[in-house]
Amino acid sequence: MSFLDYFSKDATTRAKFIFNSIARIYSKVDHTLIESYEESIEVVNKKIDITGLKVLDIGSGTGAWAMKFVEHQASEVYGIDFSDKMLKVGKEKHPEIQFSLGDAENLFEISDNSFDIVTASFVVHGVKEERRDKILSEMKRITRNHVILHDFVGKTPFFVRFLEFLEQSDYKHFKTNICTELQEKFSKVEKIQTDFGSGLYIAIK
Repeated sequence: MSFLDYFSKDATTRAKFIFNSIARIYSKVDHTLIESYEESIEVVNKKIDITGLKVLDIGSGTGAWAMKFVEHQASEVYGIDFSDKMLKVGKEKHPEIQFSLGDAENLFEISDNSFDIVTASFVVHGVKEERRDKILSEMKRITRNHVILHDFVGKTPFFVRFLEFLEQSDYKHFKTNICTELQEKFSKVEKIQTDFGSGLYIAIK
């Protein structure tokens, strides 16, 4: 990994550099995310009884969002991420989660209809529409029932906008277009705003 990777024209290379670089720091400050996760997981659990379900968290990072499903009695929780350093921290913090290295756009090693819920938190907004389409298609393929995005809804705080600028994410277009993109793939889509500029997009296959 080289600092020059941040200036790469390839979005995946840039993102890997950023998240590998901040893995240790991220794991120490992700308690700020956990506040929004706690509210959001309660909303999810009212819509879908998590107890006994098999869950996959794509772009799991250090596992804070996936851990909420463990706490709500999911039977099996898996996390997948392209950052090996994020996964290393996640494995240390959350041995209850089964982590593995993988690419959200190509989950060929996972069979169709393998999970009850496939989820992603603050992942899908980071890529352009063509790549979002690939990720959503993979999520739809491997879920039996639900796809849940925990991501930006409503006004995005200034500091977060600054981070998204550094990451060169597509969060503005994501907020505008994601419901339409989901509706093209799923039978039912619900958007629910929670707090901290975030919310849920719950899609039924």
